[in-house]
Amino acid sequence: MDDLWLRSLHVLGAVVLLGLGLGSAFHFWFVSRSAGAPAIAEAARAVVWADWLFIAPAVVLQPLTGLALATELGHPLDSDWLLAAIALYLLAGACWLPVVGLQIRIARLAKADALAGRPLGPEAARLIKRWFWLGWPAFGAILVVLHLMVFRPEGWLPGAPS
Repeated sequence: MDDLWLRSLHVLGAVVLLGLGLGSAFHFWFVSRSAGAPAIAEAARAVVWADWLFIAPAVVLQPLTGLALATELGHPLDSDWLLAAIALYLLAGACWLPVVGLQIRIARLAKADALAGRPLGPEAARLIKRWFWLGWPAFGAILVVLHLMVFRPEGWLPGAPS
């Protein structure tokens, strides 16, 4: 595959991960802070759909295009920037997978509360807090991965070949 196509797909995946990830997280957080159970149920459901339709494919696309690009451009796969990017990407994924599960549970709990005419229950509120705090390390990790992807700094990771 042409280097330009690989770069384009890789950048597109990064834009989806960061842009949609941040946008949907902000939307859900905003709704969860200012609305009742019916709105929270719908927002959580929409965020889950966005995760499956857009973010999950980007999650798969990123390492495939990234490793293909590194190989195509002659970057050693044991470069310190690449090893750090992979580790941080795995950290983000380790936070994202539970977040999706939390969103599904929150959507179900909020829908049950909405159908019963109740305000959002304490279990859903607790899960929203967990969801919120899991998002920060994932977001930070993706930001650093983007920095590494663009600048490819060498020689700063202790013990890694440069």
